Amino acid sequence: MPDHADIRVRLTPRAAAEALVLAAQGSYAARVTAPPVDGRANEALRRLVASRARVAPSRVSIVRGERSREKVVRVEGIDAPTLRARLPS
Repeated sequence: MPDHADIRVRLTPRAAAEALVLAAQGSYAARVTAPPVDGRANEALRRLVASRARVAPSRVSIVRGERSREKVVRVEGIDAPTLRARLPS
């Protein structure tokens, strides 16, 4: 059994409110209030995913797309079906 799960996320920084919603093709759309400066939007995304997945923020990392809107986010210590069940559908 994998000890992590990856999800694709399209990030929108400087949003009015934070949100994580299911988008097309099984990916997610995330909105964070933080600006895309000095990694603050990425950190806000990590905290948002951790909160929704009910894991510690230290277990969430961005494995692809650090400087792009299109990202792959990895959540350690959880399998894909459990992660999908915890995230919005």
